[in-house]
Amino acid sequence: MTDTIGHTRQSDANAGLTTLFKAVAAKRIHLLVQYPVNTFSQVVTLYLFFAVVFFGGREASSRVADGTGALSSTLDGVIVGWFLLTMAQAAYFGLASNIIRESQWGTLEQLHMTPYGFGTVVAVKTVWNVVESAGWGLLILALMLLTTGRSLVIDAVAVVPISILSILSIIGVGFVFAGLALVYKRIEKVTSLLQFALIGLIAAPVVEIPATRLLPLVQGSSMLQATMRQGVELTEFPPVAFALLVGTAFGYLLAGYVVFLVCMRVAKRRGVMGHY
Repeated sequence: MTDTIGHTRQSDANAGLTTLFKAVAAKRIHLLVQYPVNTFSQVVTLYLFFAVVFFGGREASSRVADGTGALSSTLDGVIVGWFLLTMAQAAYFGLASNIIRESQWGTLEQLHMTPYGFGTVVAVKTVWNVVESAGWGLLILALMLLTTGRSLVIDAVAVVPISILSILSIIGVGFVFAGLALVYKRIEKVTSLLQFALIGLIAAPVVEIPATRLLPLVQGSSMLQATMRQGVELTEFPPVAFALLVGTAFGYLLAGYVVFLVCMRVAKRRGVMGHY
């Protein structure tokens, strides 16, 4: 009897999480469809910036070395880097802006009163954010490969886990800035500057400065480059490399979430949770 009751409660909990995930996804999709110009411009902007960088780089390489050798390989690196940049930007800005909007709309406090609990709601939003950012990345990647005519190794067994773990680290950074926004409000200029930092992290010189692997995105970018450009399989990476990827992913995610909770308590204590 006890086992039956326990099984029923577990089934209800799973069904509840499924309903919550569907609700979060439906709301986000509705916002994307509701503002098509903003959604379309987001894709176009990312693609146009990539086109300028790639075709400008290809023109330079054709003049210097006929587009062969190291410079040609660098162009493939630009595609891989932009693929990761697209996902990182979507993950970071999606999380930070979502929480900021919830506070502006006055619905952030309501999340604490849901039957699921605030932590569960945020966790589900984070999962959906990872899914959405991966979707944006795949869309831009398809457009880049179609336009440039270049080919990369797309090994889903390696690309998917490396990409997801890379995104988790930057989501942790997103939590930090979301928390700061609850306390200090108008910090859009500061958060916008992070997109330049993302480029620096993705292009970090891990060979010359190995310590940079401890920063978010850096280890994931290095492994993603090896997988998509050189065909390195997931099992071929040293255990230390994969452990570092997992450690930075969950380390920054948990640290960022803790900072967010601390900032939320500060905002509550000051009475500025939903005031902008």
